[in-house]
Amino acid sequence: MKLAIFIPCLNEEETLPAVLESIPKKIPGIDQIEVVVIDDGSTDKTVEVARSYGVKHFVHHVKNKGLAYSFRDGIRKSLEIGGDIIVITDGDNQYPQERIPDLIRPILEGEADIVIADRQTSTIEHFSTTKKILQRFGTWVLNRAAGTNIPDGTSGFRAYSKEAAIELNLVTRYSFGMETIIQAGNKKQAIATIVIKTNPKTRDSRLIKSSWQHARRSGIAIVRGFMMYKPYGVFGSIGIFLLILGLVPFVHYLYLDITTRFANGPHHLQSLIIGTVLLVASFISFTLGFVADLIRINRSLIEDVLDIQRRVEYKVDSASITKKLPPRRQK
Repeated sequence: MKLAIFIPCLNEEETLPAVLESIPKKIPGIDQIEVVVIDDGSTDKTVEVARSYGVKHFVHHVKNKGLAYSFRDGIRKSLEIGGDIIVITDGDNQYPQERIPDLIRPILEGEADIVIADRQTSTIEHFSTTKKILQRFGTWVLNRAAGTNIPDGTSGFRAYSKEAAIELNLVTRYSFGMETIIQAGNKKQAIATIVIKTNPKTRDSRLIKSSWQHARRSGIAIVRGFMMYKPYGVFGSIGIFLLILGLVPFVHYLYLDITTRFANGPHHLQSLIIGTVLLVASFISFTLGFVADLIRINRSLIEDVLDIQRRVEYKVDSASITKKLPPRRQK
């Protein structure tokens, strides 16, 4: 059983040693531990520091591409080197690497496909009140989109089984954490959580310039997830709302026509035109729902093809995975 730990890095020469030193050298149930460093356009000695600590596997980005690209390439590289379980942690030493054995235990015991660490964001001192509220609300909305019950949807300290990693199909270029949860939830992958306490802050986030910017971009990722996996829920709700609004002027006019002797008049024309526009918009929304559902079906078929392609590329199959991992426990 091989564990692959990948670390996205952008100029982390000062904090990377603490990360590498705290990664456990031996873990029960794991025969081999490999570290992968994703050099996301670093201009300092990040790579040299990693090599000095014995890191052999690297992915180099000539230019900074961002965390989503680093996550995608980290998953690919980890699968390429034969990782049976894949862990992602940060190069700024935010997460307690000594908890990696606890992070991967639900996968080793056959209880989960993915494990996400709960940072207990409400207790993190350097998080502002606004950020804590946005984190809580964003996670709540995320759980509605994914059908999950995760306490910390933006945590980057995670573990994936090989099977779960192969099924990932990243689209967004920003909030990979939320998108992968939405995918996992809709693919019925088992997600577990463990509670951790983050390390003291070493630097400001390079990814999040402001809480509102993060909320906006994360919101876009969640809305995309809703439309991608639950198109009828999105467009159907909008269509029904517009349908009801559009019928109000006509029902009102019909009521007046029945109860009033002289209901007809030019003063009703404007409301009837507005009602007509709303009914047309409702029809368009329902139509978009049908089209979006067809796109969802097409995406599902394409993902099946990509899944087969990855298994061929990384020379793995379901049988080889299930031989290494214990059977899933029934709950």
